[in-house]
Amino acid sequence: MSHPDVIVIGAGSVGVPVAWSLARAGVRTLVFDGGASAGQGANKAAIGGVRATHADPAKIRTGRESLRVFATWEAEHGDDIEWMTGGYAFVAYREQEEATFRTLLQTQQRSGLDIGWLDRDAMLARVPDLARESPEGDALRGGTFSPGDGHCSTLLASHALAEAARRAGAEFRFGERVTELFVEGGRIRGVRSDRGSYTASVVVNAAGGAAAQVAALAGDELAVRADLHEAAISEPVAPFLTPLVVDVRPGPGSANVYFYQSKGGQLVFCLTPSPPIWGDDLRETSVFLPQVAQRLVALMPRLRHLRVRRTWRGIYPMTPDGSPLVGWSERTEGLLHAAGMCGQGFMLGPGVGSLVARMVRRETTPEDAETLAAWAPQRAFVGQEALR
Repeated sequence: MSHPDVIVIGAGSVGVPVAWSLARAGVRTLVFDGGASAGQGANKAAIGGVRATHADPAKIRTGRESLRVFATWEAEHGDDIEWMTGGYAFVAYREQEEATFRTLLQTQQRSGLDIGWLDRDAMLARVPDLARESPEGDALRGGTFSPGDGHCSTLLASHALAEAARRAGAEFRFGERVTELFVEGGRIRGVRSDRGSYTASVVVNAAGGAAAQVAALAGDELAVRADLHEAAISEPVAPFLTPLVVDVRPGPGSANVYFYQSKGGQLVFCLTPSPPIWGDDLRETSVFLPQVAQRLVALMPRLRHLRVRRTWRGIYPMTPDGSPLVGWSERTEGLLHAAGMCGQGFMLGPGVGSLVARMVRRETTPEDAETLAAWAPQRAFVGQEALR
């Protein structure tokens, strides 16, 4: 495909669903990625949670679109991506978390999200193994529960989406890195890779942690910075946990902790480091496992005998306010940025892919306009997204 309509840079959590959405809309799409196959960057480090439970209406809309794709994928396409609709449970042990969750409920419900408050007994009915009381003496107060959220395998989903994109006509060039953007008269004309040159009237920057460097090839500045997170997976155990559980209380060296039990029985878990760990060193550390284990056992004591199979480290491409950067370049016509997903690229990817396809085809809706205003790459970064 030497003359595609659209070139996508990056075959990860965003680039693959962008390619799928474009190709099935009949757009000739060519994707470049330096990796050996789809999803070999931050995508394979994601733990696979998918939710529409956000504080930002733009994320709620996009997350709901992604949920529809993942939840119906096996029925519509035949691929088992290990999808489970178990819901998300945000638990509250302190008054400040309860107040935050109850306030956010108003925005979430106005945005059409199926979510509600569960009192202590109702939360324990959903997650029976939760600690009734924290080590600090705070009794479980309840929390919010969104039954439509879920989780799946990131690797299986990425492979399935890439194959569907190929079947729809998209072409992938793996092991080929874009080194230059052709810009002429303020307009994108194509790209040069380490293997050749290609023309296109639209280039989508979906390069994840490298998105700022790609943008700089056209003189754009993207406020994306790599933040390092670690995760782990246990050996399989008998099913005991249905929802993905999130505890947003800060702890020593961490801002939150979250975990779920996969379709295969493994417990998958992660936490958000506090303060952030900036950089690109993907070597796992000896700090993470003792740190996260302490939090998990305090929250769910039955996990104290769980045996961990492996740990890993990945990049969260962060923005100053915790929300994505999606929009056309202000200086280069035809250059579209879809980056800075702040560790939520997997769960937002299919929704972002559909949005990008509508942008390229000039078919955006009034709701899309609201999303793009909130996620404009050139916006003023004010505040923080509450459930990032």
